[in-house]
Amino acid sequence: MEKLTGEYEGVKNYILDTTVLLYDAQALFNFRKNNVIIPITVIEDIDHFKKEVSEIGRSARQTSRILDTLRNRANLSTGVKLENGGMLFVKTGAGSTFRKLPDELRERSRDNLILAIALQVKEQSDKPAIFVSKDINLRIKADALGLDAEDYESDKVDIEELYPGFKNIEVSGNTISRFVENGFCSLEEKLLPNQYVSLISQQDSQLSYPGRFDALEEKVVSVSPENREGGWRITPRNREQAFAMDALLNDEIQLVTLVGKAGTGKTLLAVAASLFKTVDENIYSRILVSRPTLPLGKDIGYLPGTVEEKLTPWMYPIVDNVELLMRKDSKSSRQSRGFRELVEMGILIVEPLTYIRGRSIHNQYLIIDEAQNLTPHEIKTIITRVGEGTKIVVTGDPYQIDNPYIDSSSNGLSYVVEKFKKQDVAAHVTLTRGERSRLSELAANLL
Repeated sequence: MEKLTGEYEGVKNYILDTTVLLYDAQALFNFRKNNVIIPITVIEDIDHFKKEVSEIGRSARQTSRILDTLRNRANLSTGVKLENGGMLFVKTGAGSTFRKLPDELRERSRDNLILAIALQVKEQSDKPAIFVSKDINLRIKADALGLDAEDYESDKVDIEELYPGFKNIEVSGNTISRFVENGFCSLEEKLLPNQYVSLISQQDSQLSYPGRFDALEEKVVSVSPENREGGWRITPRNREQAFAMDALLNDEIQLVTLVGKAGTGKTLLAVAASLFKTVDENIYSRILVSRPTLPLGKDIGYLPGTVEEKLTPWMYPIVDNVELLMRKDSKSSRQSRGFRELVEMGILIVEPLTYIRGRSIHNQYLIIDEAQNLTPHEIKTIITRVGEGTKIVVTGDPYQIDNPYIDSSSNGLSYVVEKFKKQDVAAHVTLTRGERSRLSELAANLL
């Protein structure tokens, strides 16, 4: 293989794996004034994925269009100048490519050919060669071959430092007295918009009072731990749930993110609040619930039945929560309604995320469950669909991810939490205590 040529030889050579481009089609432009090298096998992979009706398919098609546009500027094999000052190359392997690999890796797989081309780039250029992939095992193999291997981290969030949404603050007895008497107080502590706090008395650490920082008024307002009248008989069982319910029922907060392990009540609280605001208070025209499972797997068109029948297996968690709330509600004076009746009345709608692109969603209570399986681009697509009068609730557990192209730090849920933490239209709560059952809590902690 010939040495890299072109108008500009960057400081480093970045060799991209297929997973990077399927994760972010714009990745080509995110390496500053460096050489970006795409092995020819990656183009084959992109062609394989382009027909999928999913976010992966969309990224594949967009990557193909970008490369076709760049191809018209110059020859991809000799290098195309990018707007950021770097150079893009598409490289093929010579007949001896696989001989650069150890015997164990000479099987003619696409991944191994990508590694072989990366080794050739390293040998034939005096620039540092860095192999970039979101495939953990491929990075391990690259490292074993002596290549510098990195994850693609343009949207990474330090999961250990993820914004929790609340904090404990010790205050004087006088501050506590004013807070209890007036329902608000001012603090010198610097807080983010809609950040929740527990005001703890310096004299008695057992006394704690929940509040939320109102950035417009620049004061902490009281958060009642009790549920509002008629709120589908759901009473928060701990401090974090009280914070979450306050955010879910506050019409001024348009975006609510809830993070927590299984059994902490994320989905149940969101569904309960949506029913209260839609059925009881009539603030929203309907409830729209969606989960990202389908777009990440096969398109629902390959399954038998109507759209609703195809969605049923994926929506059982929502059905379970609604039925639980209905059973509780049947004890009240209002007539009990089942999940099926809400769907038939058009109050509750379940849809795959496939159908959200291109829509404008107005005056609805939108719940996106299991959002940890979304990429940052997918979460952006969803939130940009929100129109006037719509509230969106995004829930999930960053440690339970099924999408092979993201992890706890690069998923859309963690990304949106960190990006919106300074915005006065958003609130976030991390739920830490399981309340589903004692067995569920033990399983979440022990297994």
